[in-house]
Amino acid sequence: MADIFSLPVVVDTNVVFEGLTKQGSASDLIVTAWLAGLLNVYTSNALAYEYESTLSNKLSPIRWRQAKPLLLRMLKHVQFISIYYSWRPLSPDPGDEHVIDYALNVNATVITANLRDFRKAQEEVGLSVLSLVEFVNQLMSR
Repeated sequence: MADIFSLPVVVDTNVVFEGLTKQGSASDLIVTAWLAGLLNVYTSNALAYEYESTLSNKLSPIRWRQAKPLLLRMLKHVQFISIYYSWRPLSPDPGDEHVIDYALNVNATVITANLRDFRKAQEEVGLSVLSLVEFVNQLMSR
């Protein structure tokens, strides 16, 4: 496998939410590495808006004001991508279809806490998916 720091990744919204709200979690370590510019993260405008929408809707106004600057800093460390081809439907959750499309369009690995919704894409088109713990273990072993 490629060096974990150069591995292209698409980070699922559940990782961003937990990483900005739960200190000491695997997601927190991923967000910390992302903020430090250590990860090769790909996203799109739609996924960036999903990050923002999820955080602003689920957090209290005070917590959202604290998290928003961190999210904006994270988005300075991404490569924005466009979709050229779609493989839909490959997930039981229609909200995950765009994450699959982004990852497949740039040959990236999806980092998620929800492996179940990506299983079909793994089996049918070879999508690379890592759980939070798998990804953090690889980060720590480098």
